[in-house]
Amino acid sequence: MSFLFGSRSSKTFKPKKNIPEGSHQYELLKHAEATLGSGNLRTAVMLPEGEDLNEWVAVNTVDFFNQINMLYGTITDFCTEESCPVMSAGPKYEYHWADGTNIKKPIKCSAPKYIDYLMTWVQDQLDDETLFPSKIGVPFPKNFMSVAKTILKRLFRVYAHIYHQHFDPVIQLQEEAHLNTSFKHFIFFVQEFNLIDRRELAPLQELIEKLTSKDR
Repeated sequence: MSFLFGSRSSKTFKPKKNIPEGSHQYELLKHAEATLGSGNLRTAVMLPEGEDLNEWVAVNTVDFFNQINMLYGTITDFCTEESCPVMSAGPKYEYHWADGTNIKKPIKCSAPKYIDYLMTWVQDQLDDETLFPSKIGVPFPKNFMSVAKTILKRLFRVYAHIYHQHFDPVIQLQEEAHLNTSFKHFIFFVQEFNLIDRRELAPLQELIEKLTSKDR
């Protein structure tokens, strides 16, 4: 969560998505931060009693977007057209971009371009009041969970790219603990609600097993 990051990480890749203060979602975010502070991530990701699953997923999805935004923002100088001509997560996994509306046929592009497309697309979804309603009493759409799953699946790819292609600069910048804590929180969350297909997680399977085995 955002409180994990010091001022060194204040550079974000895209503008931070704020949850309006005083709203119920803001209260949920505060609850999430408080339970995260207890150190038990398995418990922290669980749906709080009496809360709506869609709203809990929405608040956490916004938060993960902000975290990844910040983490990627710290290494953009190392992720260039030259260093990363394709969007990959190790030698076996390559991603091509399509959003189904502006770009229907998947295109091969550099990692910075792919991540720019991806984060812009996520931002557009989060800003869409019909998909992510911020006002009390406005219902979530029927397709909300499938949209949230697509967002989280795509955000995972940014973690995978950072771990596979840019872990050295992460260590140099002393961001390793931030990255690991953020990713561990992300994985526990998607596992708790079964939000990302296991095959999609394959590029970081070993790391996932390592990070989660201590907390079974």
